Amino acid sequence: METEIIDLFLKRSEDALSVATEKFGSYCRKIAENILHSGGDAEECVNETWLKAWNSIPPMKPRSLKAFLGKITRNIALDRWEAAHTQKRGGGVVEIALDELAEFALPEDADGGEITRVINEFLHAEPQENSDIFVKRYWYLQNIKAIAAEYGYGENKVTSLLFRMRGRLKQKLESEDIVI
Repeated sequence: METEIIDLFLKRSEDALSVATEKFGSYCRKIAENILHSGGDAEECVNETWLKAWNSIPPMKPRSLKAFLGKITRNIALDRWEAAHTQKRGGGVVEIALDELAEFALPEDADGGEITRVINEFLHAEPQENSDIFVKRYWYLQNIKAIAAEYGYGENKVTSLLFRMRGRLKQKLESEDIVI
């Protein structure tokens, strides 16, 4: 189904937008809502996602449309969140999750493709549940309480699991000579 939707984008068919909205709209909205905690702002991000996808395909032809649209939505939502919180620091989920990853500040000249490869290797080597929890926290920016409830764990268990995984990821990056 993704291939057909990508083909619609490549042919510049307006049907691409309606089909993509039907297939991936709720997925993209959930990503934006996890970051922004506002249905209206999330909806605006999703609308921006369709525009950005329309302007990007072609020339791009993504391998995974779902991942491509999710990344666009996430980046738009993070930009919007950052703009809204530039002057004020609170205790929001996004700030907390980003603070947890602060130790992974990479140099400007870091090779993003290499880092992505190493992180993917790390996540594939972890038990599936651990990888899922890590992605829910640091990609989808879900809060600890929601993740714990989904897996039937206490919040302390999820927090400890993520702490240990960040330590292992740091070791993996360093073993690959990626300076953090």
